Amino acid sequence: MISGTLFIVAAPSGAGKTTLVSRLLEHDSQVRHSISFTTRAPRSGEQDGREYHFIDVQRFLAMRERGEFAEWAEVHDNFYGTSRHWLEQRMGEGCDMLLEIDWQGAQQMRKQFPEAVSIFILPPSIAELERRLRNRGSDSEEVIARRVAGALGEMRHVAEFDFVIINKDLDVALDELRAAVRASRLRFPRQRARHPDVFRFLDQD
Repeated sequence: MISGTLFIVAAPSGAGKTTLVSRLLEHDSQVRHSISFTTRAPRSGEQDGREYHFIDVQRFLAMRERGEFAEWAEVHDNFYGTSRHWLEQRMGEGCDMLLEIDWQGAQQMRKQFPEAVSIFILPPSIAELERRLRNRGSDSEEVIARRVAGALGEMRHVAEFDFVIINKDLDVALDELRAAVRASRLRFPRQRARHPDVFRFLDQD
């Protein structure tokens, strides 16, 4: 029985997902970040093997053809994918894994891992989302407009997720994210998998 929990976190660009996930990993040593493969170029400060495995399109397509991805998606003209074998191995060892993906990837993962806990991060408003994207200073106005339009499409899938966190205040949102993680660990299947001796009475006649 797999004792690790898979946490799926999705959000539109600019909602603060990356910051929240980083803070969660700092506060909860039981959660490990699942490192996906991507064909997009590294952003400033990102390192290969830490935020993502950065590979070219040809290698990505070859891995996809071999069925190595538990999920994959094309977002903003770039490919993203998660290694199935690596993820299952870590969860089998009892690790809680956190995967940052878009709503398309979340749909794929829920089909393969029905016990996964899905969390969607929302911005407090579209205006605030646009302001955050502009403050990054890394995208043109054309790219920002495209990302905002894409965000609206992504946010329409929010009802598919188990938990929804509105990131208006970072500290409050972090507390809510940590609460969702803690509550999810108390579900019966996870408790029984993690503490089989406690539940041994269920196997008795």
